[in-house]
Amino acid sequence: MPEGFKLRICFRKTGPLRFLSHLETGRAWERAARRARLPYAVSQGFTPRMRIAFGPALPVGTAGEREYVDILLTRFVPVAEVTERLGASVVPELGLVKCGYVSPAEASLASRLTIAAYEVEIEGGSPQQETERSLVTLMGTGSLSVEHKGKQKVFDLSQALPKEPEVRFVEGRTIIRMWVRMGDQGSLRPEVFVTAAVGRDRVVSVTRTDLLIDDDQGWRRPL
Repeated sequence: MPEGFKLRICFRKTGPLRFLSHLETGRAWERAARRARLPYAVSQGFTPRMRIAFGPALPVGTAGEREYVDILLTRFVPVAEVTERLGASVVPELGLVKCGYVSPAEASLASRLTIAAYEVEIEGGSPQQETERSLVTLMGTGSLSVEHKGKQKVFDLSQALPKEPEVRFVEGRTIIRMWVRMGDQGSLRPEVFVTAAVGRDRVVSVTRTDLLIDDDQGWRRPL
């Protein structure tokens, strides 16, 4: 069994910082851990690195409300103390939501988190029933062909989207809620699906609201 204490951090990525790349986000959290003086473990070899691992990468430009990172610590630090230290070490747009400890032997976040929840805001103007009908019509086709890097990829929508998208209106904003399955073969970008359903240039913003484990206990959060 791996030695140490695996600290799991749930954080947000909002505002201008949603344009940080996955690599830049990783570096930001490494700096935060150092500023917080956490007793982090390092890898072996000629170039020791912090033992840190992230969940599925968030596309550049997409905001995240519950993103995750694991940091292996060499000694236990009370959660309240970690929360206080990290809270003072990161900016609000990359802020701490919560943290806690999980078993060091637990599988990686990237392998366990297989469901992503999104909210896609589109330009208003269309009645709710019309937007819902557009989504249902596309789901009814059963598949969606997407071009990526010059190659065509066909998504089976019944597998790619394990739950029917939902439409809701919030303070004059039209929000489409979606749940996307992730895996080794990649995942369907929510804005691609919405664009195919309701037309081009209508997506205003995309936010990943949750990352979930899908196992015999159902869908659940990793922390």
